[in-house]
Amino acid sequence: RVYFREDAYVRWHNTNEQFTVEEFIQANCEYPGEWEGEIQRLEKIEDLVIAVVRVRAKDDAVSFHVVSFLKIEQDKICAIDEYWSEDGQVPQWRKEKRIGQKIERKTPMRLF
Repeated sequence: RVYFREDAYVRWHNTNEQFTVEEFIQANCEYPGEWEGEIQRLEKIEDLVIAVVRVRAKDDAVSFHVVSFLKIEQDKICAIDEYWSEDGQVPQWRKEKRIGQKIERKTPMRLF
């Protein structure tokens, strides 16, 4: 809570939801399962912070990549727009065409 302005909001565009700070905290605290996250990229452009994070279930059942755009005013978050995508396998048609290659990953920062 201390990182947010009182009137801040968070939008999850993939599910067309907008949350107050309290709802966002509740949604994250009560989300089923145990999760880990790794920051893969962090950029700052004036009052905007862009974070790319891999979030995965601790049992490796599922993982996601999320891109978050955090708007900062007076050193507090006033808005977050997040875009979630479930990680998956390369589609068969691209395998058959033999296009693309694996991304070489750097060591990520641990988020939680």
